[in-house]
Amino acid sequence: MDNKDKVVVEPTKTKVRFVDIDENNHGQRIDNFLITELKGLPKGKIYNLLRKGEIRVNKKRTKPDYRLQSGDIVRIAPLILPERADKPTVAEGLKAQIESRIVYEDKGLLVVNKPSGLAVHGGSGLSFGLVEVVRQMRPLEKFVDLAHRLDRDTSGLIMIAKRRSVLKLLHEALREKSGVQKTYLALVHGSWSKRKQKVDAPLLKNELKSGERVVRVNPEGKESLTRFNLVREFEGFSLIQCEPVTGRTHQIRVHTQFAGHSIVGDDKYTSSELNKQTKEMGFKRLCLHATRLEIDYEGEKLILEAPLDDEWKALMSNVLVSRY
Repeated sequence: MDNKDKVVVEPTKTKVRFVDIDENNHGQRIDNFLITELKGLPKGKIYNLLRKGEIRVNKKRTKPDYRLQSGDIVRIAPLILPERADKPTVAEGLKAQIESRIVYEDKGLLVVNKPSGLAVHGGSGLSFGLVEVVRQMRPLEKFVDLAHRLDRDTSGLIMIAKRRSVLKLLHEALREKSGVQKTYLALVHGSWSKRKQKVDAPLLKNELKSGERVVRVNPEGKESLTRFNLVREFEGFSLIQCEPVTGRTHQIRVHTQFAGHSIVGDDKYTSSELNKQTKEMGFKRLCLHATRLEIDYEGEKLILEAPLDDEWKALMSNVLVSRY
């Protein structure tokens, strides 16, 4: 293509804007609000605009740590914003699949039974993840955000807030380890002892030279506790119930490995030899599933469940030999 044929896309020029703050942004720091509202604008530029009074709240200058209140009016002066890439369009088939996997939804909360293989958000080479899919499924919602995360290859229940107040409530509950109880099912290698009911081992994140993130048991790591129960025993395998008391990255995957029973299909914490064997048996995914959520929500106990998928159950029934 010749230079004369190139299409030059200029940055977006905005007009003065007035943004009415509602409950979705109540309590949010204005700098964080602006980072989302003015996507692509460097943080330093945002702080400079606040300092110069180019962005005001209720006609007054404000500091970056000011927490917005419902009813506030934020004035944003005319700006030149960097070019924004078009959002990738999510296939209608994927939207329909996620729609069919919604377990619970009200005005403030949506819970999805996420399929294995779908990341929870875009980034690191991925154009979109579950939260971007939901945003396109619910285009009229002003606020859609993850309350917590699941690894890409982990399936099961995940909470998505549709109100900032709900997100704050869930974050506090998860941080205080009360109000939200998550239960997982995992298929692991070997015979899990009924007496092995917990693993209490500190976890430390590490980053390899390749950039890959791994977690190891390390005395210098963060306190980490997972409770376990044996559900069913097979020849050479065990189906176990896992309840993470703390919420560390890869916690269940590393604690089961530390106990000597890595999870089937875990390409990070299970040996390649064992993974090859289970792939030949038909297990082509990480066998970790968030099966149950108990949430103190709106003054009631909300209990949600998602059973194992049919393929996983069929493989256990048809390929594995039960010891019961």
